Amino acid sequence: MPVYCRGIRGATTCEANTREAILAATRELLELLIERNGIHPDDIASAIFTTTTDLDAEFPAVAARALGWTDTALLCGHEMDVPGSLRCCIRVLIHWNTERRADEVAHVYIRGATNLRPDRATALAAFKPAPPDRAA
Repeated sequence: MPVYCRGIRGATTCEANTREAILAATRELLELLIERNGIHPDDIASAIFTTTTDLDAEFPAVAARALGWTDTALLCGHEMDVPGSLRCCIRVLIHWNTERRADEVAHVYIRGATNLRPDRATALAAFKPAPPDRAA
């Protein structure tokens, strides 16, 4: 089968502008994306993280590095500050090399970010986060 570079989108909200809260929210989002898509770090070409301007206590990419994305090109930036837009939001766009068709890619929108894409909102009830000892 041919391999394509697919974009995977995801977003979540963060409880506070602290290093711990940003890393926990990002890790949860990435673990869901990994679980839903069967992502392996070697298959990730790059990832772009953005935060709303009210989140600046840590780079979300630090959470990806802790998950083993050590050889992946990562970039962080701020989202446009549009009046009335969702606050405390972390977004990611992952460029993933896969054999899956575009309609087989599972995008993940959780917590307060579910209203960004209600058609792709993800229930968290069945998600079991990785044990704390997996953290780097």
